[in-house]
Amino acid sequence: MDVLFNTINVQDLLSSTESPSSPLSAPDLRLLISRLDAHSLRIKSTVQSYLLSHHAEFAALFSQCSDVVSRSEHLSDDVVALLNLISDQPIEADVGRIVREVVEKRREAREKREILEFLEVLLELDRKLGVVRDDMKSGRVVEAAEGLRELKEALGVKGNGDAEASVEGEPEVYGILKKQWTDRFGEIQELLLRFMENAVQFDQGGNALHIKYQMTMNGIDGLELHTILKAMDVAGILDYGLAKIADMLTKYVLTPVVSRSAAPFIEDIIQDLGHVPEAVLKMVPSVDPEGNKVDGEVMYSNILQVIEFINKYLCFHNGSWMCCFGRLTWSRMSDMIISNFLSKVVPDDASKLVEFQEIRKLTIDFETALKELMFISPSDTKDEKLSKFADNVEVHFASRKKVQILSKARNMLLQSNFSLPQDSIVKDSGVNKERLAEEISNHVVLLFSSEKCVVSEAAKQLMELVHQTLKDVCLSPPKVGLEFYYTARNALVLYEAVIPVKLQRQLDFINQAAVLIHNDCLYLSQEILGLAFEYRPYFPSSVKELAVFIDLAPRFQLMAEEVLQRQIQLVLHNLKQAIDGANGFQNTHQIKQFESAKFSIDQVAFIIEKVHIIWEPLLLPSVYEKSMTMILEAVFSRIAKEILLLDDMAAEETLQLQRLIHLLFEHLSSLLEPLLAVDQRGSHKRPKMAWMVLYYPFGKLLDMPLKLITAAWESGELADCNLTSSEVEDFIRAIFTDSPLRKECLFRIENSNIR
Repeated sequence: MDVLFNTINVQDLLSSTESPSSPLSAPDLRLLISRLDAHSLRIKSTVQSYLLSHHAEFAALFSQCSDVVSRSEHLSDDVVALLNLISDQPIEADVGRIVREVVEKRREAREKREILEFLEVLLELDRKLGVVRDDMKSGRVVEAAEGLRELKEALGVKGNGDAEASVEGEPEVYGILKKQWTDRFGEIQELLLRFMENAVQFDQGGNALHIKYQMTMNGIDGLELHTILKAMDVAGILDYGLAKIADMLTKYVLTPVVSRSAAPFIEDIIQDLGHVPEAVLKMVPSVDPEGNKVDGEVMYSNILQVIEFINKYLCFHNGSWMCCFGRLTWSRMSDMIISNFLSKVVPDDASKLVEFQEIRKLTIDFETALKELMFISPSDTKDEKLSKFADNVEVHFASRKKVQILSKARNMLLQSNFSLPQDSIVKDSGVNKERLAEEISNHVVLLFSSEKCVVSEAAKQLMELVHQTLKDVCLSPPKVGLEFYYTARNALVLYEAVIPVKLQRQLDFINQAAVLIHNDCLYLSQEILGLAFEYRPYFPSSVKELAVFIDLAPRFQLMAEEVLQRQIQLVLHNLKQAIDGANGFQNTHQIKQFESAKFSIDQVAFIIEKVHIIWEPLLLPSVYEKSMTMILEAVFSRIAKEILLLDDMAAEETLQLQRLIHLLFEHLSSLLEPLLAVDQRGSHKRPKMAWMVLYYPFGKLLDMPLKLITAAWESGELADCNLTSSEVEDFIRAIFTDSPLRKECLFRIENSNIR
């Protein structure tokens, strides 16, 4: 049979060995058809031979299939007959009805049984609630509390049952039972609290804490304090029951003990049978021979005495009760100890930090004793508030000093006066500045310059405070030193934050305060640059790695420049308004126009003289010269520009302009002479045309004929005054009318080798 399943390879049937992709010829096709026919006949012969050889097996298989079909038909007939039989008889309907009745009866029986069980549970719960009520009336408060605890779990009450009601899908009777439970819980809570209030009382008249061990109330005789505490613990209201006692103890006992206004004294009243029905803790007023100074050893001893009294007579050496009382008391008590004692004994001087170690040891021993009494948790480090404060005394010391230093710096800046006495402002510029420096106490020499300037008292005191703080950094432990380092930086930044706001209005006008702020910023910037060289080598190693001051210096330099430029712009604005009043110096040969121009010149001279009086005694000489030069350049440039814009002036107009310029020179002569002397030494170059009024009197040029001006240019005399050929040409065009001579002179100047 393998011949049936093997594939036929057409290439094998061909005689040609050409490529399979090549086309077949007609002879090849005929040969292929012939061979396929032969192959088909061989397959048919093989199949026939196989069927004949297995005839018996195929016959048995076909017979078996016929039997299966026959049995299936008989089975189908039987099923049809059975169905016909059932449908013809009524017994089937009866059986179904009976089955449904049985199911219904069983369901009803199960529901009744469940209802009975539920009723039994309700009756049992109601009975237990009644037992709780009876136990409370008879004084069996522990049993009543235990019963309530069991009922709480059975009823599924959450919390203490406040506003408890039946939930959706729950029987309403459960809501009624929960309400009864809540009522019983409120009753036992109120009862136990009344007993506690009666058991623990503070007599303010006798200044004593009384703890009674047996009480009689509400018809209950001899109920013991231990029983009450146990019932409260079982009911889960121990925190609530002890809260009021903790408040009372903190207010009347612990507060006087911490402040050392009173000391505890334990007094036991013992019956003949040996029972202690009442314990008394009296608060005896203490006399402090050292005034308000608190002795840590005595204070800790008195507090431990109070805690031991509570542990013995109130908590009965029960660790869980003591822990509960501690949770209610420790937070406030530790805060009182820190605020009334530890924070006050933090040293004010770094050299006294070693002395604080004795207090640290007493504090750690105190907390260890409290842990042994279970007043605070032995494992929870959060309760170690006092020892942590004592361990971080260096940080607290630094923080305290930081607040003091910054507060002192802030008050110093806020209370500072940025005005100098009038007798210290010398109006005569010829006064010796060395003598002036001696008269003004705040005259300082800049660290990286030989020049001197006047600074405010605030800047000087602030820098002294910073130096003192950095000296403390060198002598302090790393933690303290790092805090002091940041404090010094913050003190410097305070100047930047406070002064511009405080003197905001003064900065909008030309006055001493703005000049002093400028000087302060220059002084502080240079002092800051020197701090690292002066102190950094002596800093603790950890502080040395972080200490940086150089970043602050540019901020103060920028602030100084901004203040100075703001003042210069204010001066230039005022001068511009004054010059605008001259109306371009036009028609000065007319009386009205001349008076207007003269008033403008007077205003310019007055403004410059005022600025000179304020600036010259206070600013650095180099800053004053540079700033005043900038202002004069702007003024003379503007005046020269206005004059050069005039065209073909009349002779009378030229004379009046000459008078105005001479008038301006007369007003400013005392100011210009020192600046000219500085310029002749080569300290400053003024390339602008306006400065010819300083090097070559403008009035002289106005008097000179055209040929002399040309000769002065060709000789280099005007060029030595930093005048350019274009400026001289503009001047000639403004003064002289157009003529062949003017053209010749302009040509000679333009083609001259002098530039």
